[in-house]
Amino acid sequence: MNGTGAAASPRDPAAEPAAVRCAVAAWLDWLAAMGVDCCLETVGAASSAASEAERVEPAPAEPSRPSPIGRLAEAGPVVGARELARSCRSLDELIRALESFELCPLKATATRLCLSDGNPAARVMLVGEAPGVEEDRQGKPFVGPSGKLLDRMLATIGLDRSRVYITNTVFWRPPGNRAPTALELATCLPFLERQIELLQPAVLVFVGGIAAKALLGASDGVTRLRGRRFRYEPGGGRPAIPAFVIFHPAYLLRQPMQKKLAWRDLLQLSEELRRLGIETGPPRFLPRGGATAEHAS
Repeated sequence: MNGTGAAASPRDPAAEPAAVRCAVAAWLDWLAAMGVDCCLETVGAASSAASEAERVEPAPAEPSRPSPIGRLAEAGPVVGARELARSCRSLDELIRALESFELCPLKATATRLCLSDGNPAARVMLVGEAPGVEEDRQGKPFVGPSGKLLDRMLATIGLDRSRVYITNTVFWRPPGNRAPTALELATCLPFLERQIELLQPAVLVFVGGIAAKALLGASDGVTRLRGRRFRYEPGGGRPAIPAFVIFHPAYLLRQPMQKKLAWRDLLQLSEELRRLGIETGPPRFLPRGGATAEHAS
């Protein structure tokens, strides 16, 4: 009752300010536990009325074929790699071929081969850039801090490493974590292309600009490539594969405000998976350690 004897409206937050504060505090505590550290985008009716300029065109776009890697197609190491990759009839054969391959100079300075992780039967293939320190130690892509963030990103759209296959554009760590050279990319490219031919994924996701430049022949940077739907042409009369470009998690760790765009890209990918009838799990929100889910919706 208020001072006039009228009952307070149950919709009036001022009627129970302490309860409202407790509820808001509990909600904020839950967000913090899930790793939310900033507000990136409001959702609801306002966001659904986004301007046409912000919407992604569903029609495939094809960037022009670039220069550096294509010009090296007839270089000795690239020719040798192409012949060896073509001879592989399975993923196991491809692994054995790479273990004996000596024409990529990165192998001499790396600790071990770092080819892939995840499920070879998955319909979604992620292609990263190059192994880092932790990947070089374990022989698996995306197992360091970037990998933990990638796991959290995938979990929000119901994916994990049992539902994706992950590889890189080069399979040995470049010294000092430098970017791979054009010759190194061109030498590893036949093995990457052969993986795609053997595994036949339904969707390709290029994690970072280097992967997009290697496989799509794109000359633009990742900022211009993300948010668009491409077609990867595997050749040999095989059907084109839908392809998407997303920010590399290492970039998002340095530029967290770009997570807003990364979230839009994940939603676009999720919509494509639904369109293709690819089964995913429930969206999950992993803690920063990336080990277990604490919430499912």
